[in-house]
Amino acid sequence: MKKLLGLLGATAAVFLLAVGPTFTPSHAASKAVTAELNKKGTLQIGLEGTYQPYGYHEDGKLVGYEVEIGKAVAKKLNLKPVFVETQFDSLIAGLNGNKYDLVLNDMAATKERKAKYLFTSPYIYSKSQLAVKKGNKQIKKITDIKGKKMAQTTSSNNAADAQRLGATIVSSSGFAQSIALVQQGRADGTINSIDALGAYMKQKPNANIKLISTGSSVKTQKIGGMLNKKDTDLRKSVNKALKSLKQDGTLKNLSQKYFGTDVTKK
Repeated sequence: MKKLLGLLGATAAVFLLAVGPTFTPSHAASKAVTAELNKKGTLQIGLEGTYQPYGYHEDGKLVGYEVEIGKAVAKKLNLKPVFVETQFDSLIAGLNGNKYDLVLNDMAATKERKAKYLFTSPYIYSKSQLAVKKGNKQIKKITDIKGKKMAQTTSSNNAADAQRLGATIVSSSGFAQSIALVQQGRADGTINSIDALGAYMKQKPNANIKLISTGSSVKTQKIGGMLNKKDTDLRKSVNKALKSLKQDGTLKNLSQKYFGTDVTKK
């Protein structure tokens, strides 16, 4: 679920979850990186925790593609990963308020965001699809959403794309609610990433949902970690870790595990 920076409401309640090995870092982070961390010895990561397959709960544990990336990056930096869960529309407010060091939540590096925040190198190249209810005869292609209701998180780039194509937005708290609104007939459709919709249809092949290509109407997005502008040394270290994880095949293996394909390729 690629997102676009927008006006943010009040910050939702935030829950801290220490995830992954409870090891003691064997080597301290550099002084420059340590100075930028919210808490010495930890890498605090903001995410929704309800967005499969990026970050979600399974059998009481926080799992997912970006969760495992967060753990692997923290290990490379000899830091303890701490995941902070909140609703999407509060993620950016939480970053502004220093509730975490890094956001890993399928965040698109849009022009608007890059003007105010730093982004790591991409670990996903994401394309979009349109989901509508089976039997919908009014929407056969993406341009048919003009004048229709699209269920989207209001601050997402999916919402911006839907509005650009002439749709009106039905506010949603996240992916699961967007799909539910479509199935309930309270929205005509929803735009989201091929990766997220593919994972959903794989899990629920009998869902009353039909997928439609967005073609060239919605651009491929570069997805990376988002940081505050001041955290330049931390970004350098995270990028170095991501480069190493790409070179040793970790990112590709995680992509195959959660998406069944290599989403790290352009």
